[in-house]
This record gives sequence, structure tokens and C-alpha cells, in this order.
Amino acid sequence: MSGAVKFKNNVKISERHGGGEWLAERVLLTALLPLGLWVASTGFTLAGAAYDAVLDWFANPLNAGLLAVTAVLLFGYLSLAWKVILEDYVPQAGARKALTGLLNLVFFVLAAASLFFIVRLALGSAPLPAGFGA
Repeated sequence: MSGAVKFKNNVKISERHGGGEWLAERVLLTALLPLGLWVASTGFTLAGAAYDAVLDWFANPLNAGLLAVTAVLLFGYLSLAWKVILEDYVPQAGARKALTGLLNLVFFVLAAASLFFIVRLALGSAPLPAGFGA
């Protein structure tokens, strides 16, 4: 087992860990709730729309900006959430750090790719993949 329990201001030090991450998760989730509703309503609105209509939607700077903010907040939230899951269920410190680093890298790449494609669509430089369209 570990050494003697350490206290600071009559609170176990282990109980003080994670308060900032908990607050960050709550703030991100609070911001994501209205943005998620907006994304869902937009998805229903654009379902079945023509390709040009979707490009016009992305060409609106407000839509593209809100979607970019939503993507960054979502991947930031997912990164924090998975870190908590790994801390709870992976007992080996080395494996936990490796998996946390790997997941942070994956979420960073996904956020960067999301921003890249949102900007591409907003600038109108995203042609249809081969085999799609008229």
C-alpha cells in the first residue's frame, strides 16, 4: 500500500485532485447542450436537401463558425471524459498514461480534421467524391 495519508487544510490530498477537470467538463457540457440542439435541428433541416443548399448553409460564416466551435468543444469534452474513464478503470499507471496520450492525440487529430473540412466547405472548395452526384 501507499504511505501515510497526507492532508492539506484537513482534506485528503487525493480528494482535492480533479476539481478543475470536473468544472471544465461541466462548463463544456453546458456549452455543448444548446450547440448540440442546434446541430440536431440543422441536421433535420438539411436532411434531403440538395448539395448546393448544404454548401450555401456552410457558406454562412455564422453556421460554419458555430459548427467549428461545436467540434472543438465536443472533442475537448470527449478527451476529458475518456481521461476520467481511463483513470477509473485502468490500474497500471504506465498503460493509463499511454492510453490517455493516445486518446488525446486521436481527439486532437479529429478536431483538426473537423476544422479543416468545415473551412473547406465554408470556402466552397469541397467537390463531391467520385461516384456521387449527378
